[in-house]
Amino acid sequence: MVDDAELLARAEALVAAYTAAGRTIATAESCTGGLVAGLLTAVPGSSAVVERGFVTYSNAAKAEAIGVPMDLIRQHGAVSEPVARAMAAGALTASRATVAVAITGIAGPGGGSAEKPVGLVHFGLARRDGGARHLERRYGDLGRAGIRRAAVADALGLLEEALGD
Repeated sequence: MVDDAELLARAEALVAAYTAAGRTIATAESCTGGLVAGLLTAVPGSSAVVERGFVTYSNAAKAEAIGVPMDLIRQHGAVSEPVARAMAAGALTASRATVAVAITGIAGPGGGSAEKPVGLVHFGLARRDGGARHLERRYGDLGRAGIRRAAVADALGLLEEALGD
């Protein structure tokens, strides 16, 4: 991911913009396994921006590390809007960041269903000032690497949008 010139350029611009704005980021990642945090921290000077990252791949990790209620996961499934929103809010609560982005999805090749197919990804964004956002993507079966790359790109997009809010 760090060798992806387009994503790295966006990460560099994001780090510069967040640094200038005095804002910081926390990530809560499931299907991307820390790729967003890894991309951001590949940028020199990112320590001024990246406050912390959580890789909450299992349901237990979502509950234990960032406080996602297990009842919410049982009711809606880990790959859902309510869980993505709770992941972002939980990452914000468990950090000192001003903005948190969360990603939960089905990268495949298995794990999909008719209701929740491979390529379904939910994103949450929460801001310390109370702003929040959700994004749902259905990428289709781009392959595991393709889905994860697309999810990282959309997470960067949410973080870029949060600067303008």
